Amino acid sequence: VQFVESGGGLVQPGGSLPLSCIASGFTFTKYTICWYRQAPGQERELVALITQAPSTTYYTDSVKGRFTISRDDAKNTLYLRMNSLKPEDSSMYYCNRLPGWTFPSWGQGTQVTVSS
Repeated sequence: VQFVESGGGLVQPGGSLPLSCIASGFTFTKYTICWYRQAPGQERELVALITQAPSTTYYTDSVKGRFTISRDDAKNTLYLRMNSLKPEDSSMYYCNRLPGWTFPSWGQGTQVTVSS
């Protein structure tokens, strides 16, 4: 199992970033997939999830209305469109299955830094 996250970077407050996560080694279409984030010294936090088709989505309260999760099952790829970014969104972002069902092999993550 492998996850490869990308798309992070440095952005000013109010800016946008598109994250991607390419998954391999398991049947992507069968599972709910999640975006997580973890800042230094903090616990990993579930940010958003999307179920298998027909997909429904869930967002943690702090990102509702600003982030959009989507998936392309043909490409085994998960996306997170982040708009109206705030400094508190700065973190390392990862993808994996649902809490309690995560694969042990996490990806390297993609760093998002929101700063002026």
